[in-house]
Amino acid sequence: MGMSSGDEHPGLGPGKERLAGKVAIVTGADSGIGRATARLFGREGAKVVCVDIRESGAPRIDDLIKQDGGDALFLSGDATTRADCDRMIAAALDHYGDLDVLFNNVGGSEPGKLGDLTEDQWARTFNITLMATFHGIRAALPHFQQRGKGTIVNTASTHGILATAASPAYCTFKAGVVMLTRQTALDYGPAVRVNCVCPGPVATRRYMERVEGLDDPEAELNRRVTRVAGLHRLARPEEIAYAVLFLASDESSYVTGHALVIDGGQTIDI
Repeated sequence: MGMSSGDEHPGLGPGKERLAGKVAIVTGADSGIGRATARLFGREGAKVVCVDIRESGAPRIDDLIKQDGGDALFLSGDATTRADCDRMIAAALDHYGDLDVLFNNVGGSEPGKLGDLTEDQWARTFNITLMATFHGIRAALPHFQQRGKGTIVNTASTHGILATAASPAYCTFKAGVVMLTRQTALDYGPAVRVNCVCPGPVATRRYMERVEGLDDPEAELNRRVTRVAGLHRLARPEEIAYAVLFLASDESSYVTGHALVIDGGQTIDI
């Protein structure tokens, strides 16, 4: 189809130590946006706790960060559960002695019109998209409140801002992530900053595999690219990672409760 997944794109430049001395947790860390962001965090000087329910990358993300000269820990865990989110906070504190940044990146969807979705499909999207974000925030807040500061970034979506066909669960719960971000920023500021990114279509390996599984993948990819009104292409995971880095770093010290759209112009022509 003439386009790679972008998961290993060499677009990560040399680190500028924006996160030097900081400890960060990234969920969904071994693929897609999570993998690109965890690697970038490592290059920017962070010690990174990489949380994922499965090992998807080769090399695994913690090994990749170490190959780059960084410091990382891999934790197998399910971010949709309270116990594993508590465990990832404990792991950061036990292994590195602190926690500065939490990137709640886990998400997923069950496509289909509302009348065609089962309760189980609705619940799965709710759990992996909104409940995972809730559990991550809830687990980190006591530590951030105790230390008097902390930064949280959540992955929402442009589809938390605008609707798309046959995606009621995904759109509803990504919109919930946007509002949960704003509400948490309101309730826990000024000590805790909370923001979210709203990516448009991103050429992750998983995204490209879904497209390639359709009846006419080339036509479908062209249709999706055409809908990106400004740049007419899909994003690379690294392009989203740099936006997350901005929100995680002190460069965004006056930004909270914000939903940062990174969509190549998808939302300018609707």
